[in-house]
Order: sequence, then structure tokens, then C-alpha cells
Amino acid sequence: MKVARFSYEGEIGFGILDRAENGDGVEIVELLGDPMASGFDTTGRRIAFGDVRLLAPVIPRSKIVCVGKNYLDHVEEMKDVTGGGAVNVPAEPLLFLKPNTSIIGPGETIVRPAISDRVEHEGELAVVIGAVAKQVPVERALEVVFGFTCANDVSARDLQIKDGQWSRAKGFDTFCPLGPVIETDLDIADAKIETRVNGEVRQQSSTAHLIHSIASIVSYASEAFTLLPGDVILTGTPAGVGLLEAGETVEVEVDGIGILRNTVA
Repeated sequence: MKVARFSYEGEIGFGILDRAENGDGVEIVELLGDPMASGFDTTGRRIAFGDVRLLAPVIPRSKIVCVGKNYLDHVEEMKDVTGGGAVNVPAEPLLFLKPNTSIIGPGETIVRPAISDRVEHEGELAVVIGAVAKQVPVERALEVVFGFTCANDVSARDLQIKDGQWSRAKGFDTFCPLGPVIETDLDIADAKIETRVNGEVRQQSSTAHLIHSIASIVSYASEAFTLLPGDVILTGTPAGVGLLEAGETVEVEVDGIGILRNTVA
């Protein structure tokens, strides 16, 4: 099931994507409210998909938890990106935070900050938390997950290297595109991820290559932070991170979810 957050006739709503009743195209089945709070009861209204503007499918109340260096090929490429020596594979998930003010939705613009000359894309699978969770065991971690969406962990790489920590470099406004929808039923064992810039494939991998599994990431994060409904966890990016220039279009696609498309300015 694909859940969308959208704008229609000046109002923001939530809905489920469904085949149009006449069999031609897609419609939004409008929900009474945020399904993480109100469930999946509907208003009875159906809206043509082409008539709505998709928004970021979730705005976390508290936080975006991110995992660094969670694909082996990305760990290897970071040796060259940072100019350092050997980069060890993290024995445990390497966590950092992005502010919720960094979120934008599909079709919105990533804005390069004037103080950075090296803004890069990082396509990822994102986990949307659906229940209050603290110290969740790995075997029950997926029970607190509402669904999954596409994410772009946009990074000012030069500032990341300069600062030695990642908050500023990854926390600028517009640096966390999410969307286009939340998929509640996804094969996370082997979800294909691809990032394209102006149609050129830059990153191509699968969650089958994650160093730390999604369940272990959710469990590990819940040991440190109380996870709240709507919180988002970015699960890491594969190799192929690269520059984003003004005027370019970047797409992050996860099979089973859709395409997150943003322009750069």
C-alpha cells in the first residue's frame, strides 16, 4: 500500500494510491487524517492523482536518524573522497542526526549553500517509524515500522571534511528530500536503489548489500533515542556519491516505492 501526503485545493491531506474506478489511471483515496495517528478510515472522496501536488510523505515530529558507511563499496570510496587512509567498516551502526527542517518533498528544489563548493547526492532507503519505541529487540524491530520511502542525504562534503563531524554539512535546509510516497509493504531484503543525475546513473545497489540490517539499525537507534511515530531513519548510501550542480535534476528510485525527483539551485 502506497500512502501519500498531498496538497489539494489549498489543503493538506493524506491518502492511499489506488487504480481509478474507471480503470484509467490512478486516484488518491482520501484518508480522514494522518494514518499514523488516525488509521486508514477514509472520507469517501477520490481525487485524480494528476490533480494533487505530492508533498514530503512525512514531517518528523522530532528527528531524522541517519546511518553512515553502511555499504561496503561506499566505505571503500570514502578513502578517496576524504583523502584519508584506510576506512574501517563500522562494527556497529554509525549514527548521526539531520534536523526536520532539512526535509523537502518531491519536485522541490535542493538549494546549494553559498559557503559550500562540494554538494553531493546520497540516495538511500528511508524507514518511517510508526510507533513509540524504546530499546526494541532486533527480532521485534520491524513491528514499529510504518513503512518505507526514498531519501536523498544531501551533503556538503567539503564542510563535512572541514568540520570533522557531520551536523552542519548534512543539516542545511533542503538537504533531506523524501518521497514520493510511503510504501507499507516492501521487500527490504533486496530493494533495488538507483540514483540518477540528469538521467545518468550514479548509484546502483540493493539493500541486500547493507552492512547492518534494517531491523538491527532500528533496534540500535532505539537504545539511544526514543523513536516516535513519524521519525525517519536513513539507512545509508551505496557507492557513487557525486557532485550536484545548479540546474541539474537528481532522482532517487527504490523499486516498489517510486522516484524521488528534485532540481538543484
